[in-house]
Amino acid sequence: MTNEAADLTPVANFLYEMGYLKRVPRTGWLIAGVQNPESIAEHSFRTAIIGMILAYLEGADPAKTAMLCLLHDTQETRIGDVPSVGKAYVTTVDNPSVTADQVAGFPQVIADSLVALVTEYEDRESLESILARDADKLECLIQAREYLVTGHEDVPPWIGTSAAAVRSMSGKRLAELCQQVAPKDWWAAAAAAYPRPLRPLREG
Repeated sequence: MTNEAADLTPVANFLYEMGYLKRVPRTGWLIAGVQNPESIAEHSFRTAIIGMILAYLEGADPAKTAMLCLLHDTQETRIGDVPSVGKAYVTTVDNPSVTADQVAGFPQVIADSLVALVTEYEDRESLESILARDADKLECLIQAREYLVTGHEDVPPWIGTSAAAVRSMSGKRLAELCQQVAPKDWWAAAAAAYPRPLRPLREG
Protein backbone atom coordinates (compact mmCIF):
# COMPACT_ATOMS: atom_id res chain seq x y z
CA MET A 1 0.00 0.00 0.00
CA THR A 2 1.42 3.42 -0.96
CA ASN A 3 1.45 6.38 1.43
CA GLU A 4 -1.24 8.02 -0.70
CA ALA A 5 -3.57 5.04 -0.29
CA ALA A 6 -2.96 4.47 3.42
CA ASP A 7 -5.76 5.36 5.83
CA LEU A 8 -4.19 7.92 8.15
CA THR A 9 -7.23 8.26 10.42
CA PRO A 10 -5.49 6.27 13.20
CA VAL A 11 -2.51 8.62 12.89
CA ALA A 12 -4.75 11.67 13.26
CA ASN A 13 -6.34 10.13 16.35
CA PHE A 14 -2.88 9.42 17.77
CA LEU A 15 -1.83 13.04 17.28
CA TYR A 16 -4.84 14.21 19.27
CA GLU A 17 -4.05 11.59 21.91
CA MET A 18 -0.51 12.94 22.23
CA GLY A 19 -1.98 16.40 22.81
CA TYR A 20 -3.56 15.04 25.96
CA LEU A 21 -0.06 14.76 27.45
CA LYS A 22 0.05 18.56 27.51
CA ARG A 23 -2.79 18.48 30.04
CA VAL A 24 -1.73 15.55 32.24
CA PRO A 25 0.38 16.61 35.26
CA ARG A 26 3.40 14.75 36.54
CA THR A 27 1.77 13.34 39.65
CA GLY A 28 4.90 12.94 41.78
CA TRP A 29 5.13 16.70 42.12
CA LEU A 30 1.61 16.80 43.55
CA ILE A 31 2.87 14.62 46.42
CA ALA A 32 5.68 17.14 46.92
CA GLY A 33 3.15 19.93 47.31
CA VAL A 34 3.52 21.53 43.86
CA GLN A 35 0.01 22.73 43.07
CA ASN A 36 0.44 23.28 39.32
CA PRO A 37 3.19 20.89 38.26
CA GLU A 38 4.67 20.44 34.82
CA SER A 39 2.81 18.30 32.33
CA ILE A 40 4.09 15.03 30.93
CA ALA A 41 4.63 16.75 27.57
CA GLU A 42 6.70 19.51 29.18
CA HIS A 43 8.84 16.90 30.90
CA SER A 44 9.30 14.95 27.66
CA PHE A 45 10.38 18.04 25.71
CA ARG A 46 13.32 18.89 27.95
CA THR A 47 14.16 15.20 28.34
CA ALA A 48 14.61 15.02 24.55
CA ILE A 49 16.90 18.07 24.57
CA ILE A 50 19.00 16.55 27.36
CA GLY A 51 19.11 13.19 25.59
CA MET A 52 20.32 14.78 22.36
CA ILE A 53 23.13 16.57 24.20
CA LEU A 54 24.16 13.44 26.12
CA ALA A 55 24.30 11.53 22.84
CA TYR A 56 26.68 14.07 21.33
CA LEU A 57 28.86 13.90 24.44
CA GLU A 58 28.90 10.11 24.56
CA GLY A 59 29.26 9.39 20.83
CA ALA A 60 25.74 8.00 20.40
CA ASP A 61 23.05 8.78 17.81
CA PRO A 62 21.48 12.09 18.96
CA ALA A 63 18.39 11.80 16.76
CA LYS A 64 17.58 8.29 17.94
CA THR A 65 18.20 9.23 21.57
CA ALA A 66 15.85 12.20 21.27
CA MET A 67 13.20 9.94 19.70
CA LEU A 68 13.47 7.50 22.59
CA CYS A 69 13.06 10.40 25.02
CA LEU A 70 10.00 11.75 23.24
CA LEU A 71 8.30 8.35 23.30
CA HIS A 72 9.24 7.23 26.82
CA ASP A 73 6.05 8.50 28.51
CA THR A 74 3.57 8.50 25.61
CA GLN A 75 1.83 5.47 27.09
CA GLU A 76 0.59 7.58 30.00
CA THR A 77 -2.40 8.76 27.96
CA ARG A 78 -3.75 5.25 28.60
CA ILE A 79 -2.29 4.17 31.95
CA GLY A 80 -1.68 7.51 33.67
CA ASP A 81 1.42 8.69 35.51
CA VAL A 82 1.78 6.38 38.49
CA PRO A 83 4.07 8.03 41.08
CA SER A 84 6.89 6.04 42.65
CA VAL A 85 4.98 5.65 45.90
CA GLY A 86 2.20 3.84 44.04
CA LYS A 87 4.22 1.54 41.81
CA ALA A 88 4.49 -1.14 44.48
CA TYR A 89 0.69 -1.43 44.47
CA VAL A 90 -0.24 -0.90 40.83
CA THR A 91 0.46 -3.28 37.96
CA THR A 92 0.07 -2.02 34.40
CA VAL A 93 0.56 -3.54 30.96
CA ASP A 94 4.12 -3.12 29.69
CA ASN A 95 4.79 0.03 27.68
CA PRO A 96 5.50 -1.66 24.31
CA SER A 97 2.07 -3.34 24.50
CA VAL A 98 0.41 0.00 25.23
CA THR A 99 2.22 1.59 22.30
CA ALA A 100 1.13 -1.29 20.05
CA ASP A 101 -2.50 -0.51 20.91
CA GLN A 102 -1.96 3.21 20.38
CA VAL A 103 -0.56 2.71 16.87
CA ALA A 104 -2.94 -0.03 15.76
CA GLY A 105 -4.07 0.76 12.23
CA PHE A 106 -0.99 2.84 11.39
CA PRO A 107 0.92 2.10 8.20
CA GLN A 108 2.87 -0.99 9.28
CA VAL A 109 6.34 0.49 8.89
CA ILE A 110 5.46 3.35 11.28
CA ALA A 111 3.74 1.09 13.81
CA ASP A 112 6.65 -1.35 13.85
CA SER A 113 9.18 1.46 14.21
CA LEU A 114 7.43 3.11 17.16
CA VAL A 115 6.94 -0.17 19.02
CA ALA A 116 10.60 -1.06 18.39
CA LEU A 117 11.76 2.28 19.79
CA VAL A 118 9.68 1.91 22.94
CA THR A 119 10.92 -1.65 23.37
CA GLU A 120 14.52 -0.48 22.99
CA TYR A 121 13.99 2.19 25.64
CA GLU A 122 12.51 -0.33 28.06
CA ASP A 123 15.26 -2.93 27.44
CA ARG A 124 18.05 -0.46 28.45
CA GLU A 125 20.66 -2.31 26.41
CA SER A 126 21.69 0.14 23.67
CA LEU A 127 23.78 3.21 24.47
CA GLU A 128 20.97 5.42 23.19
CA SER A 129 18.44 3.83 25.55
CA ILE A 130 20.78 4.22 28.52
CA LEU A 131 21.29 7.88 27.67
CA ALA A 132 17.55 8.41 27.20
CA ARG A 133 16.96 7.02 30.68
CA ASP A 134 19.73 9.26 32.03
CA ALA A 135 18.03 12.21 30.34
CA ASP A 136 14.75 11.31 32.03
CA LYS A 137 16.47 11.31 35.43
CA LEU A 138 18.40 14.51 34.74
CA GLU A 139 15.22 16.31 33.71
CA CYS A 140 13.60 15.25 36.98
CA LEU A 141 16.62 16.51 38.92
CA ILE A 142 16.60 19.86 37.10
CA GLN A 143 12.86 20.30 37.58
CA ALA A 144 13.20 19.50 41.28
CA ARG A 145 15.94 22.14 41.58
CA GLU A 146 13.65 24.67 39.91
CA TYR A 147 10.83 23.83 42.30
CA LEU A 148 13.19 23.97 45.28
CA VAL A 149 14.32 27.53 44.62
CA THR A 150 10.69 28.65 44.29
CA GLY A 151 9.91 27.46 47.82
CA HIS A 152 8.91 23.80 47.51
CA GLU A 153 10.90 22.31 50.36
CA ASP A 154 9.85 18.66 49.95
CA VAL A 155 11.59 17.98 46.62
CA PRO A 156 15.20 17.11 47.71
CA PRO A 157 14.48 13.33 47.60
CA TRP A 158 13.77 13.68 43.86
CA ILE A 159 17.18 15.33 43.42
CA GLY A 160 19.09 12.63 45.27
CA THR A 161 17.38 9.61 43.74
CA SER A 162 17.56 11.04 40.23
CA ALA A 163 21.29 11.77 40.49
CA ALA A 164 21.97 8.29 41.84
CA ALA A 165 20.19 6.64 38.90
CA VAL A 166 22.32 8.27 36.18
CA ARG A 167 24.73 5.80 34.54
CA SER A 168 26.75 7.64 31.87
CA MET A 169 29.85 9.68 32.70
CA SER A 170 28.51 12.76 30.92
CA GLY A 171 25.22 12.35 32.73
CA LYS A 172 26.96 12.12 36.09
CA ARG A 173 28.95 15.27 35.35
CA LEU A 174 25.79 17.13 34.41
CA ALA A 175 23.98 15.84 37.49
CA GLU A 176 26.72 17.33 39.68
CA LEU A 177 26.79 20.62 37.79
CA CYS A 178 23.03 21.03 37.81
CA GLN A 179 23.11 20.78 41.59
CA GLN A 180 25.70 23.56 41.73
CA VAL A 181 24.45 25.93 39.03
CA ALA A 182 21.44 27.98 40.11
CA PRO A 183 18.37 27.73 37.84
CA LYS A 184 18.42 31.50 37.30
CA ASP A 185 22.13 31.80 36.42
CA TRP A 186 21.50 31.59 32.68
CA TRP A 187 19.17 34.59 32.85
CA ALA A 188 21.48 36.60 35.11
CA ALA A 189 24.35 36.11 32.65
CA ALA A 190 22.19 37.06 29.68
CA ALA A 191 20.86 40.16 31.43
CA ALA A 192 24.36 41.26 32.45
CA ALA A 193 25.55 41.05 28.86
CA TYR A 194 22.57 42.92 27.38
CA PRO A 195 22.58 44.70 24.97
CA ARG A 196 25.30 43.25 22.81
CA PRO A 197 25.82 42.92 19.07
CA LEU A 198 25.09 39.59 17.51
CA ARG A 199 28.16 37.61 16.48
CA PRO A 200 28.24 36.39 12.86
CA LEU A 201 27.92 32.64 12.44
CA ARG A 202 31.31 32.54 10.74
CA GLU A 203 33.92 34.92 9.50
CA GLY A 204 34.37 35.74 5.85
